[in-house]
Amino acid sequence: QVQLVESGGGLVQAGDSLRLSCAASGRTDRNYVMGWFRQAPGKEREFVGCLFWFGSITAYADSVKGRFTISRDNAKNTVYLQMNSLKSEDTAVYYCAAADWRVGMRVSTSGDYNYWGQGTQVTVSS
Repeated sequence: QVQLVESGGGLVQAGDSLRLSCAASGRTDRNYVMGWFRQAPGKEREFVGCLFWFGSITAYADSVKGRFTISRDNAKNTVYLQMNSLKSEDTAVYYCAAADWRVGMRVSTSGDYNYWGQGTQVTVSS
């Protein structure tokens, strides 16, 4: 198993930047897909982006493409979500998730992820 802990959330103004971190511990030697999801009040959890641990391939939701970037630090077993040009509609609880990669996995589907962090609140004021 792998344990995930997010950090870095906070209150920022529209147009600002923020970087979230997701520290992984436990079985980190597997080919995980590391996903970022978010959930705003009254809305369903939605895919933000993901990174394939082996190979560093990334994918993003259209709503954040060009503004958000996912990266990793192997030495720290940490994945980052760099968020630039934040908008009020980015306000949500952001979750880090991990899944053992398998053929047919739907990386944008929260149900396909096995492990979740506790979430961190991001609030963007307009």
